[in-house]
Amino acid sequence: MSINQSRGQTVIKPAVESAGGIVVSQSRIAAEAGASVLSAGGNAVDAAVATALALGVTEPWMSGLGGGGAMLIAHPNDGRVEAIDFGMAAPRHLDPADYPLAGGVSQDLFGWPRVVDDRNLLGGTAIAVPGQVAGLSLALERFGTWPWHRTLEPAIALADQGLSVDWYAALMVATSARDLDRFASTRAIYLPDGYPPAPAWVARPASEPLIRQPALARTLRRLADAGPRDFYDGETARAIASDVQAAGGTLSGEDLNRYRARQIEPQIQTYRTATLHVVPPLTGGPTLMRALAQLAEGPQPGAAPDAATYVGYAEAMREAFARRFRTMGDSAAGDGAECTSHLAVVDRDGMMVALTQTLLSVFGSKLVLPSTGILMNNGVYWFDPEAGRPNSLGPGKRCLANYCPLIGRTADGSFALGASGGRKIIPAVLQLTSFLVDFRMGLDDAFHRPRIDVSGTDLVVADDDLDAEVRAALSARFGAIDARRAAFPYHFACAGGVQRRGGRNYGANEKMSAWGDAVAETAV
Repeated sequence: MSINQSRGQTVIKPAVESAGGIVVSQSRIAAEAGASVLSAGGNAVDAAVATALALGVTEPWMSGLGGGGAMLIAHPNDGRVEAIDFGMAAPRHLDPADYPLAGGVSQDLFGWPRVVDDRNLLGGTAIAVPGQVAGLSLALERFGTWPWHRTLEPAIALADQGLSVDWYAALMVATSARDLDRFASTRAIYLPDGYPPAPAWVARPASEPLIRQPALARTLRRLADAGPRDFYDGETARAIASDVQAAGGTLSGEDLNRYRARQIEPQIQTYRTATLHVVPPLTGGPTLMRALAQLAEGPQPGAAPDAATYVGYAEAMREAFARRFRTMGDSAAGDGAECTSHLAVVDRDGMMVALTQTLLSVFGSKLVLPSTGILMNNGVYWFDPEAGRPNSLGPGKRCLANYCPLIGRTADGSFALGASGGRKIIPAVLQLTSFLVDFRMGLDDAFHRPRIDVSGTDLVVADDDLDAEVRAALSARFGAIDARRAAFPYHFACAGGVQRRGGRNYGANEKMSAWGDAVAETAV
């Protein structure tokens, strides 16, 4: 916990309530784009696709055309939930021998053994086959009502406008500046004059600098005109493959041409009084379900979360992550996934979407492709660089990702949850699910409730807003440490969700997220 932070500051972000639809996103501007789709008569899928595409412009370091993800879609009347997997995959001509170990430990998200020149982390050699365009277009085709080109209109307008640089944008660019500076095409966008852009100390109207992405705007227009398959087998695909290979990567036109997003059956499990749905198999969903199953075997919860509740959360997550690391990964080549962004939508009819998309690390591979302006993922980093393990690096293998969109139904309503934050996502979704199901909280209470993080190590991190009794119990059992819930860094995941109760809709986002918001449609 930083000793510099104020101890008296109180931050709240009230949940939004509406009879109409609501869009929740880590970028308020992207959420407004989605809400405008609902206002214009689009359904939850239309709004989710428009929001997801806008996010690649308004929060480019988190997700975009060069990434992948997963989503769940809940139909309002018959209870059906659909799952779409658009996770990333290693290129088919990738050779694990090109990623020799260098000794030591990687300093990025997962603490893998370090690879020579960080080849699995930075630049063309870190790039996996992206799935976002395929996943969003598949969802729109099967469950949306708007044409593809229309959902791209907000993203195109935002790309033309440019991204205003406030303190948070300046912070995000500055924290990655050393690696962004490695690539001329990236440097030209994010490091003008060789330095991170920053707002002036004395602000004036329209005085904030802009991040301009003209090549990305042209690519978005081409995809609107030529259709989403152009990303995989047209002019856009050829430009992507050429630029990646020029940067030393193995991503090929064949990789893009063969990629397909998949509609699959969700994993369904009963937890207490709720029916839960997640996306299997190579996401955080199965690990979340194991932890919830262990919780369900314990005693019934009391009136409010207490010390025993949080100890139970920690024990369930420690066991679930241990099993995840022992057993999970794509053991054979297949078709094709943290710097991640989650969004959730509920429309006026009760249709819901939980969608998480990612580039993996902050700014992904740090490489903006010069021909298309697309910031590419570093999905190769999801694989363990050591051989002989379930998740070891291999050609064509699908990535084992941590994102964990969830949709739940109870007797009195339904909810859609998810988060960004790498391995921190799973514990956050678990606790929010428990708050909503075990303690029948409303969304506002659940999202303001302090949480803990237990994400694959022996370390238990406790929000220092938890009661002293809870923190003492965690410390006695696990040797837990306290951390302050802050805008940066995130010691806990950045969660977002929607809920429907009694015919009313609710939306909430992580209170410390500088840009995140829930936005209701205006035409009700």
